[in-house]
Amino acid sequence: MAHLPSFSMLLTAFPIARTAPAPYLLVPLFCLCLTAISYYSYAIYAAFKFLKQGTDVDLSFQPPVSILKPICGADDKTYANLASFCRQDYPNYQIIFGVQDLHDSSLEVVKQIIRDFPAIDIQLVVCDRVLGTNRKVNNLASALARASYEVLLLADSDVRVKPDYLQRVVQPLKSPQVGVITCLYRSITQGWVTTLESLSTATDFHPGVLVSNQLEGTRFAMGQTIVIRRSVLEEIGGFKAIANYLADDFQLGYLPTQAGYQVVLSSYVVDHVLPSNDTVINALQRQIRWLVGIRVSRPWGYAGLIFTYGTLGSTVLLLMTGGASLSWLLWSLTLLTRITMAWMVGVRCLNDPVAKAWFWLSPLRDLLNVVLWGYSFMGNTFRWRSQLFRLTKKGELVVLPAGMASSIKLSPR
Repeated sequence: MAHLPSFSMLLTAFPIARTAPAPYLLVPLFCLCLTAISYYSYAIYAAFKFLKQGTDVDLSFQPPVSILKPICGADDKTYANLASFCRQDYPNYQIIFGVQDLHDSSLEVVKQIIRDFPAIDIQLVVCDRVLGTNRKVNNLASALARASYEVLLLADSDVRVKPDYLQRVVQPLKSPQVGVITCLYRSITQGWVTTLESLSTATDFHPGVLVSNQLEGTRFAMGQTIVIRRSVLEEIGGFKAIANYLADDFQLGYLPTQAGYQVVLSSYVVDHVLPSNDTVINALQRQIRWLVGIRVSRPWGYAGLIFTYGTLGSTVLLLMTGGASLSWLLWSLTLLTRITMAWMVGVRCLNDPVAKAWFWLSPLRDLLNVVLWGYSFMGNTFRWRSQLFRLTKKGELVVLPAGMASSIKLSPR
């Protein structure tokens, strides 16, 4: 019968470690490396299973769809993003744009869309109604008032799709147990700032999504696409139930699973267009806000991410042991499986242009991920569209006075 190696046996494998300042760190680091390699390997398996799922389309299943688009601000890519939803190969759908501010820069873009696509049922709702602290949800609630159909599709304004998008994403609704459908996404970037962010999304975040989907099924949704039955939305309390949450997309997947419905991860991958003139500060603030939201929404799973950071663990082990043979072996195996996972998910599953070019740099991006992950535990405050917020333990947004900004030193902003 095989036995696990004892602590003394592990120290023997790392001969230089006997003179290291903290030899008892070797065992945790060794285990972290093995855990990370196991995680990377399982993510590769989950990606393979995702690629094998069916993509058949039943052209006889075409339920009418109301597309709800929350809008706040516009850039040079907004028109192309919104127009892509007007070119769907689909017989019966409507698009409703929700805007809060009468002077929002997106209004002219939406009006141009309405002029350019007269055959599509497109409506613009300008309403300053406040349902909660999440402005995006306020816009969605206003748009919902004009929705005509049972099937609702929510998609952010920075998403771009192809003409077969609607037909493909609604397919799982043929099963009455399915209440929500969501999609993976690949990022369209310009500049090194958004490229660095996109690399992490494709090779770190999405592997986690696929692992979760394979292990327990998807229990959340992503704002790039959320298809939800109107009856399911009403059953969970409507948009009012999530109006104060930062991670509104997470809640739109989580709450229906609590009500007994299934969330399906579609085989369709949408394009997520990142801003072309983004700054380092804006990108870091966005990532920290996102990480804090995930930490509050899934605290145990988020804390467990430490066991997926094999790049850091294997490198520290290599340095602590002064280059012992087993350390080199673990370091090489960790990086090999890490880079293979990045390629399998980012390139094969997502067809992500950034991952295609830079997947081999994912271990270096992991080092920044560790820093941001650790920083996200330092507080629950952050800045979102010039407004300062605090996140409660339940994940709800609380607006803070602008004067508090200077007194907050350690909390993510």
